[in-house]
Amino acid sequence: MKRPARVRALFAFAVIAVSVFIAATVPVRLGLDLRGGTQIVLETRSTDTAEAGAEATDRTLEVLRGRIDALGVADPGIVRSGDHRIIVELPGVQDPRKAADVLGRTAQLSVHPVLGAAAASGEPQGKGERLLPDESGQRLRLGSASLTGQDVKGAEALFDQQSGAGWHVTVDFEDGRGWARLTGEAACHPAGDPQRRVAIVLDDKIISSPQVDPSVSCGAGITGGSTQITGSFTSDEAKELALLVHGGALPVPVETVEQRTVGPTLGAEAIEASAWAAVVGTALTALFIIVVYRLMGVLATLALLCYGVISYAGLAALGATLTLPGLAGFVLAIGMAVDANVLVFERAREEYGARDRPSGRSALTAGFKGAFSAIADSNVTTLIAAALLFVLASGPVKGFGVTLGIGVLASMISALVITRVLAEFAVARRRVHRRPGITGLASIGRVRAYLTRRDPQLMRRPRRWLAMSAVVLVVAGAGIVVRGLNFGVEFTGGRLIEYSTGTAVDPDRARAALADAGFPQAVVQSSGENRLTVRTEELTNAQAVEVAAAIDEAGGGAEKVRDELIGPSLGDELRRNALIALGLALGAQLLYLAVRFRWMFGTGAVAALAHDVVILTGIFAWLGKPIDGVFLAALLTVIGYSVNDSVVVFDRIRELWRKDARAPLAQVTNRAILQTVPRTVNTGIGVIFILAALALLGGDSLTDFALALLIGVGVGTYSSVLTASPLAVELGAYAGAGGDGRGRGRGRGASGRATSGAGERPGRARTTSGRK
Repeated sequence: MKRPARVRALFAFAVIAVSVFIAATVPVRLGLDLRGGTQIVLETRSTDTAEAGAEATDRTLEVLRGRIDALGVADPGIVRSGDHRIIVELPGVQDPRKAADVLGRTAQLSVHPVLGAAAASGEPQGKGERLLPDESGQRLRLGSASLTGQDVKGAEALFDQQSGAGWHVTVDFEDGRGWARLTGEAACHPAGDPQRRVAIVLDDKIISSPQVDPSVSCGAGITGGSTQITGSFTSDEAKELALLVHGGALPVPVETVEQRTVGPTLGAEAIEASAWAAVVGTALTALFIIVVYRLMGVLATLALLCYGVISYAGLAALGATLTLPGLAGFVLAIGMAVDANVLVFERAREEYGARDRPSGRSALTAGFKGAFSAIADSNVTTLIAAALLFVLASGPVKGFGVTLGIGVLASMISALVITRVLAEFAVARRRVHRRPGITGLASIGRVRAYLTRRDPQLMRRPRRWLAMSAVVLVVAGAGIVVRGLNFGVEFTGGRLIEYSTGTAVDPDRARAALADAGFPQAVVQSSGENRLTVRTEELTNAQAVEVAAAIDEAGGGAEKVRDELIGPSLGDELRRNALIALGLALGAQLLYLAVRFRWMFGTGAVAALAHDVVILTGIFAWLGKPIDGVFLAALLTVIGYSVNDSVVVFDRIRELWRKDARAPLAQVTNRAILQTVPRTVNTGIGVIFILAALALLGGDSLTDFALALLIGVGVGTYSSVLTASPLAVELGAYAGAGGDGRGRGRGRGASGRATSGAGERPGRARTTSGRK
């Protein structure tokens, strides 16, 4: 074994060993959409006295951490996102009302001197004064705050058994002098005078306004820095108040801009469904590549299993959170791992057929070498889409970007290292060398044999394909204008709640029940067997309880399995980020392709991407499917897949043009397409197996995702061959680019039939070696 081969073998062994160790010892963190629980996104707001910057948000996070710990939630998570947002994850919490109330309350505790009863006009009389009703409803004029929650040292809920006064909260202040000064000034007023009272205010509400005891002398005040907040508290109310006060006042107010709740049943169903989809899809794909590539297919299947272990270990090692779309991305990346193997094997078949004295080892080595450029370019474009998802998306879709990126890197290791080590070891065996047919590389395959016989001239009339693409584009795009886009709550703001009902409920009946309950604008849809989805404008948690009661009555019992609340400001931001993501994706692809290829190829590829985006979006508009974050993930994945196909064709064009610099562009493009069609067909079939399994077995939550990808794969495969390539030919003709770019005329293949390079006879296909 030569040194490079030994190095590859040692590297492959090390990667697999480390991955197995990590996978066996480090568990992957499941997102709340898989294990159940509540995620709340809070956004800090500036006030007249405090700026909601990164520092204030950090202080707010620490206050919230204390409140979360007091709630007793197991394994909670709280992190800052940007300068103004805090993401709180509460596993196992199915009713977010209490958590949201405790987390979202500003708990702005302040202690004020009472300046007297409110004037008849009911307006403040001086600067800094406030008018608030006391416990009995009497309106009091309050002076500026003498103490705030920052001065609080501790608070405790206590029950006074001796006096029978019930529950109260004892508050201790950091500096007793401030409390003594405030009570000393109040003690200078006679008993019964409102100014002898001290008002304790929490969140703009007087919760206690006691008079200073007559025993306290003027100017002396109450020493010790402690006071009691009394009232008609229940046990829970007193403990919650003590929690808020002791946890400290939030430096700035916070607003809930996003809230997601997923029941544990739905999460378990999603995991099981995705697992079955992965098993069935992978098994079908493995069976297909074994039938097509025989021994090489068996070795590629082993490499796919290694890919799965490496991907899982990568997620665990990075501490990434596996979400439902991320799980789908994990399954989808299997198809991309297959693509790299197919590129290598098809290239090896060409090399085998082009040699006078072919051998499996030399053909395989040339196949890996020739396919490397296309594999690298196509995977880089997919990584660009994954990076955009990670940077611009949020929630589960961000997890999809992480998983897809890890999957792409793992697929390259699987195909370029592990498959190569196994394949080179196999073809070096004497039994295999004597029986080249079992390798799967000695035959050109049915698709290539068919193209050899027919030798179609696809680029003879490139405008015909462009016209066909334009017609499809107009028909699909009309759906956007005629039907409009059904934006999900992620982009519009509002609340979406999914219920599992005891009996099947007609959506019209549920809609009528919600209208009677005061929600006439609610949109009700059936989302599966005994499942209803209710979409409304933004609701409070109290209103959500009323919606649940109406559905419960209409459905003979209802259980909430999913609850999403998106604030209008966040919806605008997500919609804006989606457009930015698409724009950046197209721009990044154009820039990358412009660097790697000539300008007309980059322009053709990006135009094909825009074509795919409009068609997929238009089809979803015609079908009335939601345009949400999951659709965005699918759309960016389609962009990556589509440009993969374009890169494979353009890479072959670049290579053929280097060998025959004066050949017409149309002729070279035709040869490149025919030489790469076998890879396109075999990869497409493998990916379709995966996506079909996701669509049929992945559960309701993944159906639209898989449908978008199935449509996108079909459209992307067509556009990369019959939109991007013809457009590149037309642009080249317009620019006068023949073989060497020095004005070869239109170069549309008029000089004669182009040799396809697919082979002139089976077993000895006359091909031109190059990258694919």
